[in-house]
Amino acid sequence: MNTAWTWTFDRYDPKTERVVEALCTLGNGRFATRGAAPESPADAVHYPGTYMAGCYNWLPSQVAGKQVGNEDMVNLPDWTRVRYRCLPEDGPAGEWLTPDDPSLRHHRAVLDLHAGTLSRRMLFQDGHGRRLGVTHTRLVHMADPYLAAQQSTFRASGWRGTIEIQSVLDGDVTNAGVARYRALNGRHLTGHRAGVGADGIAWLSCETTSLRTRIGIAVRTSSRPLAAVTLSCTEEATAQTFRLPISRGHPVVVLKAAALYSSLDRPAGDPLTSAVEHVTHAPDFATALAGHQAAWEDLWSRGEVKVPGEAGRILRLHAFHVLQTLSPHTAELDVGVPARGLHGEAYRGHVFWDELFVTPYLTLHLPEVARAVLMYRHRRLPAARAAARRAGRPGAMFPWQSASSGHEETQTLHLNPRSGRWLPDHSHLQRHVGSAIAWNVWRYAQTTGDTGFLYGPGAELLMSIARYWGAVADYDTDRERYRIRGVVGPDEYHDAYPGAATPGIDDNAYTNVTAAWVLARALELAAELPRTRMRQLEQQLDVDTEVLNRWEDVSHRLHVPLHGNVISQFEGYGDLAELDWDAYRARYTDIRRLDRILESEDDTVNRYQASKQADALMLGYLFRPDELHDIFARLGHRLDDDLWRATVTYYLQRTSHGSTLSSLVHGWVLARHKGPDAWRYCEEALLGDVMDIQGGTTGEGIHLGAMAGTLDLIERGIVGLEVGPDGLRIEPVPLREVPRCSFTVDCLGHRGIRIRFVPGRLGIAVPSSRTAPPLPLCLPGGVTADLPAGRQRWFRMEAG
Repeated sequence: MNTAWTWTFDRYDPKTERVVEALCTLGNGRFATRGAAPESPADAVHYPGTYMAGCYNWLPSQVAGKQVGNEDMVNLPDWTRVRYRCLPEDGPAGEWLTPDDPSLRHHRAVLDLHAGTLSRRMLFQDGHGRRLGVTHTRLVHMADPYLAAQQSTFRASGWRGTIEIQSVLDGDVTNAGVARYRALNGRHLTGHRAGVGADGIAWLSCETTSLRTRIGIAVRTSSRPLAAVTLSCTEEATAQTFRLPISRGHPVVVLKAAALYSSLDRPAGDPLTSAVEHVTHAPDFATALAGHQAAWEDLWSRGEVKVPGEAGRILRLHAFHVLQTLSPHTAELDVGVPARGLHGEAYRGHVFWDELFVTPYLTLHLPEVARAVLMYRHRRLPAARAAARRAGRPGAMFPWQSASSGHEETQTLHLNPRSGRWLPDHSHLQRHVGSAIAWNVWRYAQTTGDTGFLYGPGAELLMSIARYWGAVADYDTDRERYRIRGVVGPDEYHDAYPGAATPGIDDNAYTNVTAAWVLARALELAAELPRTRMRQLEQQLDVDTEVLNRWEDVSHRLHVPLHGNVISQFEGYGDLAELDWDAYRARYTDIRRLDRILESEDDTVNRYQASKQADALMLGYLFRPDELHDIFARLGHRLDDDLWRATVTYYLQRTSHGSTLSSLVHGWVLARHKGPDAWRYCEEALLGDVMDIQGGTTGEGIHLGAMAGTLDLIERGIVGLEVGPDGLRIEPVPLREVPRCSFTVDCLGHRGIRIRFVPGRLGIAVPSSRTAPPLPLCLPGGVTADLPAGRQRWFRMEAG
């Protein structure tokens, strides 16, 4: 029953229900609601959850005899809950029905990507042949960022009588969606007040325990046919109970409209008053649906990436989840890119480096949203500068995990579910997150031509990060090179040398090379900025000629370790022991989380040449081959095809792919170099969440970086689209598994440039504009052209 625009889950299976809930999440960039069945509260199978972008709370917990603190994205009151039971004329009252009831005969969940809706259809039949059909249709409004709605329709067959329906607004919720976090305190809401007004509108207010974010939610419930309502209320929940006549041919419909506000909203107001006022004037379901679908139609016109076949269907699902996590509404908010979307509680809703994989897609399709997530980082520059000062360095040291304030939110302890042990967590040493932010700043500015951002907030970000890298690199007189010590690379497995008393490794190649790139770009920008602006930054960042000279020196002489004929992941990587990969695969089958396996055996992955995910090979994701060659040349190294191919082969054999980003990067790198296994890795990246390849992680929240990364793989990886000072550059790397594709992008002041790539041909159409200049093109073979607004051209491409 699947189509190009629908995802259908025909079988109810408690074992995979949480995956379905995550994949069927609906959102609008401001808040999102998991696709949980409205009949079921949180339990071992189901996990309803509603999350608002940027709504975090900090709580202390006692773990392994220590007090730790964690800041989490907060699970908000459940507005979706509906309970029902049958009261037949010719029999006793039935039980409250849920998908887990043995009378369930049929179940289907349908996610409609085009309409932005989720429908659940169920059929129950008791031992006397009485049937009840139930259909729920839900939306989280893409045009109205405060509104959500749900319509429930009940149909009887083989009986008549009464159906009792309860519309519940439930504030008795906790953060308990991730098993390995359940030892942590998850009760983030307090101060509940609930009630039902004379107009039948149920309301609930509460606030987070420490950050004191106030939440107001109001639900208007109505029925067809109309019926008297019985009300009940506690401090934490409300219930409106309807008893409605039902018989064959006379269905019953219950409609819920919900409005959600918080004290984070601007302009400021009382969240509960705003919610009640909003839901009072909310449109009926049909009108709300029409407005919602119109907003999605416009969004798809900007964000869709069309590819034929099953790959295209999955890419459309990925685009759907990216667009409803980071929609045009997000541009009005102070929020970053949550690694697991607004789809669950994994990673506690934190912002990592995943924007590195998300921002390129946003920049090409929703540049206003890309700018907004970069401004999230800019507003947290004071926190990053304070962190650098505490470490005895100037500049900005951004946290590995960020949430509300921009302070480091990485946990100090993490649980190994395999061994049951709580272990020290040193992943906060991933300083390379600063380079990811700088890369996004540069790529955004190059793509959009937004010099206002680049010369303003962008310059502060880029130069503050460069200030840190220039200072943290220490000069080694023996090597006559600068070195960056005591870090953790993207691999994450290696957080110390074997037997070392202190955490961290030295000269991670990815960290050092990207730091050199940041310093070079900062020097370029310093030369480009208007003199008055540069003087301002010099005063603000304490940058003088001596500092700029040091940036120049460090950018030419940062150490890049090598062993044999490959780039070393870090200094000493080649001296580590080789792992018996075949033995571990035979023993455990799935060894993606090799770190957990080895720790449970009282061993450590720090001893072995084994990587969780792409690390040194990430350089091939960030930079085209010619760019990477130039960066290495600046550092005094010759990076030829033989060295790079040997490096790729070496790490492919030593990577367990314990992250969904790993297969994406390997597929990207192999595609660029026409590797024979490129599509195998690309396909795994496509299927990561759909098939829950990581084994249970999708149900905790989708992997936003991997989803956006697959879209970017088509546009920048396969079509080879890059934008720079010389214009729109396209250098295709055809894969037979992606025979054609098309998409619409914004760049260099043009909105809605249509790109179509078919075997041997490339079509570019520039929309009409009275003000935009011609679009400069740079194509393979040195072909250049200026394409005026309102014109379309086709170019021949050599077969790859």
